[in-house]
Parts: sequence; C-alpha cells; structure tokens
Amino acid sequence: MTDDTGTFVDPLDLAVQARRQRRSLRRLGRLIGRSTRLVWASGRGLFVALGVIQVATAAILAGQVLAVEAFLSAVLVLGGGDSIRPLVGPVALLASLLAAAALLGSVQGYLKRYLGDAVARRTQLEILDVATRVSLREFEHPRFYDAVQRVQVSASTRPMQVTQALLAIVGSAAVTVGVGATLAAIDPLLLGLLVLGGLPLLVTNRQESRLEFAFTVAQTYPMRERGYLTYLLTGRPESKEVRAFGLGDPLLRRLDTLWGRYRHDLARHLRRRGGLSLVGNALSALVLGATFLVVVLLIARGRMGVAEAGAAVVAIRMLQGQVQGLLAGVQAIFEAGLFLDDVDAFLAMGPTADDAESGTPAPATFDRIEARGVRFTYPGSDVEALRGVDVEIRKGEVVALVGENGSGKTTLAKVLAGLYDPTGGEVRWDGTPTTALDRSSLRSRVAVIFQDFVRYAFPANENVAVSDIGTAIDERRVRRAAADAGADAFLTALPEGYDTMLSRLFRGGRDLSGGQWQRVAIARAFYRDSPLVILDEPTAALDPRAEHDLYASLRRVLDDRSAVFISHRFSSVRSADRIYVLDDGQVVEHGTHDELMAAGGLYAELFTLQAEAYLSPVRTDGA
Repeated sequence: MTDDTGTFVDPLDLAVQARRQRRSLRRLGRLIGRSTRLVWASGRGLFVALGVIQVATAAILAGQVLAVEAFLSAVLVLGGGDSIRPLVGPVALLASLLAAAALLGSVQGYLKRYLGDAVARRTQLEILDVATRVSLREFEHPRFYDAVQRVQVSASTRPMQVTQALLAIVGSAAVTVGVGATLAAIDPLLLGLLVLGGLPLLVTNRQESRLEFAFTVAQTYPMRERGYLTYLLTGRPESKEVRAFGLGDPLLRRLDTLWGRYRHDLARHLRRRGGLSLVGNALSALVLGATFLVVVLLIARGRMGVAEAGAAVVAIRMLQGQVQGLLAGVQAIFEAGLFLDDVDAFLAMGPTADDAESGTPAPATFDRIEARGVRFTYPGSDVEALRGVDVEIRKGEVVALVGENGSGKTTLAKVLAGLYDPTGGEVRWDGTPTTALDRSSLRSRVAVIFQDFVRYAFPANENVAVSDIGTAIDERRVRRAAADAGADAFLTALPEGYDTMLSRLFRGGRDLSGGQWQRVAIARAFYRDSPLVILDEPTAALDPRAEHDLYASLRRVLDDRSAVFISHRFSSVRSADRIYVLDDGQVVEHGTHDELMAAGGLYAELFTLQAEAYLSPVRTDGA
C-alpha cells in the first residue's frame, strides 16, 4: 500500500491508531457489529443455532438456582421419619437441568468449531484474493511481506477468537440476566457487589490486550525468519545444496537460536500478562469474598433464610463466572479488534489496487506497441533500472532484447507486459497509454514466460494450460502447444500421460529435467492465445539442437503474433526483425543483426566475444 507520495504505508500504522483508541461503548459496538456481520456471512444458520443454545443454557442455569432453592427448602422441612418423596421432584429437576446443560455444551462446542473454521476460511480467502490483486510493486517491500504474514495469522485465529467471544458475550449476558434476576429477587445488594467485582478485570484486561498486540507485531519479522529457515530445511529444490554444502546443522542451530530468542521474549510477555491477570483476579476475589460475608451477615440478621442463602451462594458462584466470562469476551473482541483492524486495512488494498489499475479494456490485438522515454525505478531504490528507453514492436514481428546482466532487459519485459507501470515515459498500444487501459485486461493480452518460471505441482495438462486457466482446459490446444514447444513426446510417455502430476511432492508424481521443464513453460506461452508473447531466456536450459529447432519454428508457431524474447546467446537472435541492445538501463543501439554488426558497437563486440569462445582453438600447452 502506498500513499500519495508513493511511500509504502504499512497497514500496521492504521492498526496502531486503533490500539490507541479509548475503549468506548461506541468502539465496542462497532467491533461487535463488524464481527457479527463476518460471522453471519460465514454461517448464518450456525450462528442462529448457537444463539438459541446460549439462551437455552441461560434459562437452564437460572433454573438450576431455583431447583437448588427448592431442594434446600424441602430438606429443611423434612422430618426424621418423614418420606423423602418431597425431595424427588427437586432432585430430578436438578439432574435433568444438569444433563441438559452438559448436552447443550457438547453440541455448542462442535458448532463453535465448525463456525469458527467457516469464518477463518472466508477471511483467509479474502486476504489471498487481495494478495493476488495488488500491484507487483508491493512485493518489492519487505514490510509488505510482514503485513501479509501478520494478517494471514490473524485471519486464521482472530475470527475464531471473535466468534467465540461474541457467542460467549451473548451467553454470559443471557445467563447474567436470568441468574441476576433470580439473585436480585433474593437481595439486590448481592448483584451490585458482583458487578463491582468485575471492574478490576475490566481494567487489567485492557492492558493485557495491548500487550498481546504489541508482542505479536514485534514477533512478525522473527516469525518470517523462522518460517524461511524451515522452508530451506524441508524444501525439495533446496535439499541438494543443503546436503552438498553441509548446511543442515548450521541452519538448525540458527533456527534454534531464533526459537530461543522467541521463547525468551514469550516468557517475559507471559510474565507481564500473568502479573496483570493476577492483580485483576485477586481484586475480584476480594470483592467476591466480601459478597459471601454479606450473605453471612444477612443470615445472622434474619434477612435471609438458609434455603435462600444456599440458592444465593450458587447464584453468586454462577454469576461470578459469567461476569468474568462476559468481561473476557469483551477483552477478546477488543484484542481481536486490533488485529482485525490490521486485516481490514490490508483488505482495503484490494479496491485501491483495482482503482489504480482501472481503465478502458485493452484491445484484442494491436498494430504497434511503442515505449517512449520509459523510466522505471524499483521501490526502495535510488537507481533507475530503465532510463529513457525507446522500443517499438509491430504486429507479427520478432523483437530481441540483448545486453549484459543488469542492463534492464527483464525490467523492460515486465513493463511491456503490464506488470509494472513506468515511473516515467509511456508504453502505448496503438497510441493509447497503458496507464489508461485496464491493467488486468492488458495482461490478458500478453503471454509472458520468465527465466525463473514456476514449476507447478499440477498435472502436465494443467501445467501447460495454467496460462489460460480461467477457461476450461482444451486438451487439443494443450497437445498442440506442447508439440510446438517440443514437449509432447516426453509428456505423452509419462505413466498417466498428460494427467501425470509433475511433482514428487504428491503420490504418483513424476519430475522433469530442467530442459523438459523449460519446454513446458514455453508451451504455456504458446497455449495462451495472446497477440504479444514475451520470452525471457526461453532456451537457457535447452541444448543447442533444441534451441535451434525452437527458433526455427518460432514464426510458424506464433502465426502472425508478435514476440519479444530475451537471450544471452547472440546466435539465437540473428533472425529477429529488430534487436535492441541495452546497457545500464538504456537502449544504446538497435537494428537488424547485419546492421548492428556493421555498426561495430556494443552488439558487435559482445557477439564477437561470444563467437570467439566457440571458435578459438583450445590451448593444450598449459599456457
């Protein structure tokens, strides 16, 4: 997320503002309203059922107080030789109420778990949706990864916390009203003392919430570090180097050190929270003790009978737990509210990104794409990766980008593909700036395959069709694209053919060689029916014969589509209609192979150096 000046704004900044807000009824109402809408949207039937169970539980607990009073009254009037028949009714009622409470509690637990999972699922999907919609520029910021890490954890746990807290508040409030009315009927003073006993917890809970939020924020970056080390130790691509370089033990020690720091910080945090909790509960216990003393005084002065006293003690104990539960629920919602404000700020990035990249739909095809004076600077960098680049791509042309490492070739490809907006200059499709086009539709008109393409743990046909996954897989197109890329033969030979999983992470999966994977990636570009194809080092893992065959068939496969390809192998760009040579973020020369060789510039120098490496005789004299 960036502000008007282009400076990255961490969603945490908005959450900190919420952390500083006072605990008011208005804020509590807003948080409860937000939580209720979230839970209702995730599972309204479950939410209603749990609400009914909470009300029924409250009625059962109030009934238990009355049943205890009836039982004690029957005991007091029971003589030595009298029948115990008067006790049967109260005992049966109390047993039935206890059984019903246990049954409802069990059902409630299952429903809460199921509803909590539904809430977490909804929020997690919303977060991942935003993560796929925001500008690629956001992924250049380490703080963005911190935000993603934090909200992903919050989305998995905090909605459940809100769900549980909201239902606990409803249940505790219902029980407090029911049992409180019964206790008030015995003596209103007792109810007032119980409410007073909850105030210390209200104060200390507030401080605990703030401590928890601050601790979680402080641990976001260390958590990412631990996650990355775990990934290194368990990832299949990394497993070779981990063993080849003997990294296992050093990485484990490093991970253990990070865990040790976390446990030290956690212990300190728990001590602080535990101290606050001890103070709050101690003060609350003192008030509870005073309440029981009041009961004794009322009995001594004859204002309360033994049966009423027994019922009052049961009611006090119930209410004390319910008041604590009510306050704990309020605390949980306030605490979760700090994290959910963080989530809300992150989710707001989605509409913001949509607005920033909105525009008119991109044309289905083009006659000419022009980059004029294009500049680009990566976020957080002071050095321009592109400095006034001019490039032209005409319909049906094959254009090559060449240059040494760091010259800006891949960055230019990303700008042409609509993955980045230029920070200066313009890219125009038939005269229309790409910043005036809807970037999503623009990207749908481009098939781009980068050198570090993704090896999806999907079946082979999906690995090809992933470039146009929004529509049903066309098996004929898949096979044609694979054949054009030289991949059909080895994909057909797999155990399940094109249905074979291309990963050993899952049962029945098979892996491919580097060259075979590159052919699959090229097939993705061919499968996507787009007017512009961009290939970044498409033959880096191919042998010379396969590379020659690919470029020899490129024009036939493209079928009047345009192509931009990047290559370090100058022999492969000779047949391009136009070659652009980049150096330090600038186009220093362009033309056909023959024109550039005749000019004797950087292209000719690099081409000659590479050719000499192949043609120079091998020295055998040890010199």
